[in-house]
Amino acid sequence: MQENGNAVASGDDNTETAQRASWGRPLEFILACLGYAVGLGNVWRFPYLCYRNGGGAFLIPFFLMLILVGLPIFYLELYIGQFTALGPLKAFNAISPFFTGLGYCTLMVISMISIYYMIIVAWTIFYTFMSIGGDLGWGSCENDYNSLYCYSGAYDSECRVNNTGNYTDLTYYLQKCISIGEICQLTGFEPYDGSSCWTGNETIPWYRNVNRTLASEEYYNERVLGRGDSTWENWGSIQWHLVGCLFFCWVVAFLCVIKGVQSAGKVVYFTALFPYVMLTALLIRGVTLDGAGEGILFYLTPKWETLLEARVWGDAASQIFYSFGVACGSLVTLASYNNFHNNCHFDAVFVSLTNFMTSIYAGFAIFSVLGFQAELMGVGVDDVAEQGPGLAFVVYPEALLQMPIPRLWCILFFFMMFILGLGSQFAGIEAINTAIVDRWPQFRNRYWMVTAFTCFTCFILGLPMCFSGGVYLFTLLDWNTASWAILLIGLAECTAVSWCYGINRAMRDLASMDMKLNVVIQFYWKFVWMISVPVVSLGILIFLFIEWQPPSYEGYEFPLYADLLGWGIGLSTLMFFPVGVCWALYKGYRGKELFQPTEVWKPAVKLSDQSPDPRRNPRPSEYDNLGYMM
Repeated sequence: MQENGNAVASGDDNTETAQRASWGRPLEFILACLGYAVGLGNVWRFPYLCYRNGGGAFLIPFFLMLILVGLPIFYLELYIGQFTALGPLKAFNAISPFFTGLGYCTLMVISMISIYYMIIVAWTIFYTFMSIGGDLGWGSCENDYNSLYCYSGAYDSECRVNNTGNYTDLTYYLQKCISIGEICQLTGFEPYDGSSCWTGNETIPWYRNVNRTLASEEYYNERVLGRGDSTWENWGSIQWHLVGCLFFCWVVAFLCVIKGVQSAGKVVYFTALFPYVMLTALLIRGVTLDGAGEGILFYLTPKWETLLEARVWGDAASQIFYSFGVACGSLVTLASYNNFHNNCHFDAVFVSLTNFMTSIYAGFAIFSVLGFQAELMGVGVDDVAEQGPGLAFVVYPEALLQMPIPRLWCILFFFMMFILGLGSQFAGIEAINTAIVDRWPQFRNRYWMVTAFTCFTCFILGLPMCFSGGVYLFTLLDWNTASWAILLIGLAECTAVSWCYGINRAMRDLASMDMKLNVVIQFYWKFVWMISVPVVSLGILIFLFIEWQPPSYEGYEFPLYADLLGWGIGLSTLMFFPVGVCWALYKGYRGKELFQPTEVWKPAVKLSDQSPDPRRNPRPSEYDNLGYMM
């Protein structure tokens, strides 16, 4: 890793850019972006959304949203960071005093995400430790916390296969082997054909009528989270195993980013590439299992009529924001350590398309195994398909227990999830650190201390989610942080560049960084930055509010004051925007100069005399004379 020799100290506001480190190789930056963008959402959210929203047909709205929203904001943030070599706090302040608070909004979002996202990483490392130790307790119904309705595939298999090796109509229910016909009678219906019940009007699958809970679900809720009878009002006791795992995760993250991009640039070779090795191993094993083909068909079979539903397009757009991690300031931060002439246009396209393909690829690995589980338990694939923590910590672990050498596959799966989650955290930590050292450059020579402060503070703030009722706070943060607020932040970012700063100026900036775009490509970027991102973002926002449902967790509905707290959390990520406008007015900016770039907005290198840089004294007349205005 070397210091950025292209950065020069020109101007008092930008003096510290001469001391900023840079990525050792362009590949390190690409892998860092890939590790940040490709995360848990690709594995536990996209496959479920794809199956729920029309299978293969869902790929059409998802790809369109990628082209119209995801890729444009991704590239926009890389351009801002690379051009100025500044973090989001200074970059958005420099592009226009009116947008002074925008960088602080992104800082609030990424700080909250970093705090609660590491809780998920702590869960994954707990399962990894348990798998390594051989304690696969999530397949047992014999623990003290298990209920009468506990069941798992292993118990089911023992009941369904008798001593002669022939299949019977027995299944595991009420902690014993019982015939399906008897279950029908217990639920008030008549047996039909050994697999269904007769309601008097129609036949229904027998399992649709009974209350059963997977052993892995009870393990997750009671052993891992320690929920018990906790509620929002009754926070319960602290779960020390989660505290230990959370501390371990933050220590590992600290060691990985202790020197900023100098250390993270080496770690990303492993964190960005290793999950692909594990996904491939899981896929190869998954497609060889009975029922895998049924699961994959269920995942991808297109239902074209779903394209007429607004929900499908809303889910596609929200998944783009969720998966790409845009509007959080992290990409601006990562790009600020780039060489000024790095081709971030290629980087944005490559990472975005790779992220898109990874989501599809992960779906094959997930649904091949879910098809196997459905076949094994005699239920439909839609009965075992879930999203979020329910997939990662309940359904998939249960399926892994039914595979040969379950301990090995559990270790590989949970360690892969740990690496995916940890890799996504690096950019968030770096964004917070960069905000600190850009504000107080004297700490740049003590970067490890800044990293230690960030990691320790986030660890302390995450401790409330290590209590029995911590999952409710986690749900509230997840529900209100990375959702509707980032839509407005992404919209504001595009507005700042395309409508305030000027789209032609932005195109000229890209050309100065040696990214020569032909007429067609330029038209595309102008269209998406000026029109499609604002329009689509507003459309998604309206859809989210029309379809809004208050947060809940497994049927538990939050009290009103908790809902209001959730709204407060979401609004807190936006409050710095009006504060920033008021600050700009207080500093004396009025009229047009409120929307014009300041002297800090300039390229990270000194352009040649043949290519004068009008941004150094951004008066409107100079821009007009050079043809920069639209």
